[in-house]
Order: sequence, then structure tokens, then C-alpha cells
Amino acid sequence: MNLITVVKSLAAFSWIALFGVIVFAVVRAARDKTVKGTVPMISIVLALAIVMNILSAGLVFIEPTERGVVITALGDGGVRPEALQPGLNWIVPFFDRVVTYPISRQTYTMSIAHEEGDRLGDDSIEARTADGQLVRVDASVIFFIDPSKVVTVHIDWQNTYRDDFIRTLSRGVIRDAVSAYGIEEVYSTKRQELVERMVTDMSTRLEAEGFVLVDFVLRNLSFSDEYAASVEQKQIAEQLAQQAAFVVDQRRQEAEQARQEAQGLADAAVIRAEGQAQSLVIQANAEAEARVIQAEAEAQALELLGEAIAANPDVLQLQYIEKIAPNISVMLLPGDTPFLLPLPDGGTTTLTP
Repeated sequence: MNLITVVKSLAAFSWIALFGVIVFAVVRAARDKTVKGTVPMISIVLALAIVMNILSAGLVFIEPTERGVVITALGDGGVRPEALQPGLNWIVPFFDRVVTYPISRQTYTMSIAHEEGDRLGDDSIEARTADGQLVRVDASVIFFIDPSKVVTVHIDWQNTYRDDFIRTLSRGVIRDAVSAYGIEEVYSTKRQELVERMVTDMSTRLEAEGFVLVDFVLRNLSFSDEYAASVEQKQIAEQLAQQAAFVVDQRRQEAEQARQEAQGLADAAVIRAEGQAQSLVIQANAEAEARVIQAEAEAQALELLGEAIAANPDVLQLQYIEKIAPNISVMLLPGDTPFLLPLPDGGTTTLTP
């Protein structure tokens, strides 16, 4: 229980006590009993009641989320220039009164849904785009009263600021912003730019009146039934076009894949043919080189044989004997002795060296 509650309770109790003392004095007087002692008591209780009521009327407690505007009958203007701060404050009893204003965040919602907005029913904002299309906008404005400008807000708007200022200003700003864009820009390409424009304009105008914009929420955009149908048809057409483009791209990729496979096979055939040709060239070179070596060897052998024959004529006879078929028996005789050779028809011949 805070101090103000205690003081008010004591003030109420003091009046009850005063009434009780007066009743007691009347009863005693009716019974012809002395009332001398009751008069001072009545005076004391009366004084106490007056003091308690003055205290209860002069003490004001302001919550941390509030500021108090003092309406006074003293001085010029009727309003104290400074708002009361949170905590226990004193005002002039019976001449001053306090109107409190919240400085915490507040939300004002305008919605097409019947029970979502601050007003029941369809409270969305109708706006016309630059190309004449009708748009219905759902929005929420989150704001708070600038604590240093509470007195100004009271003087200008009193407690009607939500409906008379916030609502009116928001609907005007939204209509002005939407009218600067075409219908397709509103719902697609420039929606974020539209919101930023609303925020900038609304923030500036709220600040000029003693309010601070926390956030602006563009909850929903809806269109006329005719335009909604045309948008749906356009989206269907775009989806079909995208699907056709996807099919074409897929066929193109398949064709490219087939071309690359064919190119790969052709490259492989070329590489294989080049390898085979190179192998044949190497083989031919090897055979030619072998033949050259063989020819050089045979020539060298003939040259050596010729030298051997020139040095020893019997070498020729040895070469002859080595060339005779292996099934022919040969007998070596002295050089001056004749020898017999078999003839193919079974006869013999005599050779004399």
C-alpha cells in the first residue's frame, strides 16, 4: 500500500470519526448530559479530517510509464509548462488537477478483418495507385509520446490523439504514398520503397506533433476482384512460360550433352587413329632400321668373306659344303684326291679339285 492510499484512507476515516463524535455529542445533549469535552474533540477531529483531505488532494503518484500534465487554476495558460515526473509529486489542492499520459509504446491498427483493428469492422485504407487501380491497405502504427513534449500533446490533442491525429495522419500518408506508384510497383517491384516512403513521411510528421514513430507495419495489400483475377491469370501465364523455358533449356542441355559425347567419341577416334599411325610409323622405322642393320651386317659379312677367300681360296669350298643339304653325306679328302658326289637320278659324278 503506497503513501497516497494511506493518506486517503486516513482522510476518509477522519470524516467518519468526526461524524461519530458529532453523533456522540448530540446523544449526550439529548440526555441532558454535559457536552463540554466533546467540543474540543470535534474540533480536533475536524482539523485532522481537513488536513488529511488536503494531503490526499495534493499528493499525486506518477507511474514510471506515465507523465502527468497539471491543469491549474493559478497562473496564465491553465497548464503547468513542465510535466510531472515518475514518483510522488505535490500539487496545489483543489486548484490543480493532473491528467496522465502513457509514454510507453502504443499500437494503432487499421485492418480489413473485423476484430483485428482498433475499430470494429472493415477499417482498411482505400487508396488509388498512379494508374487508377484501387488498393486496400492494412497497416499498424507503433509509436509513443515524446516524454519531453507531453504538455504540447495535451494542449494540441488531449486524449483524442489516437483517433484524431494518429489515425487521420496514417491514412493520409498511406494514400499519398500509394498514389505515387503503379499497381505492379505497389505489390511487387517497389513495395519496400513504398514502405520506406511511408515511414519517412510519417516519422517526420509525428515528430512535429510530439510523437516518436517506432515502426510502421504494412500488414496486407488487397486489390479489386477484377485485378486480382487478372494478376492470377498473369501469374499462370508466367508459370507456363517458365515451364516452357525450362523444357527448352532441358532439351538444349540434352543436345549439348549429346554433342559433347559425340565430340568425345570423335576425339577418342582421332587420338586412337593418331596412336595407331604413330605406332605404324615407329614399327616401319624399326623395320627399316633393322633392314639397314641387316644389310650392313650382310655387307660387312661379304666383305669379310671376300677378304677370307682372297687370303685362303679353300674358304669358298667350305662355304659350298655348308650350303649342301643336310641329308647328303660328305667326305673330306685331300686336296689332290678326286671325290664322288651323288646325282639326283642315283648316279655319281667325280669331282677333282
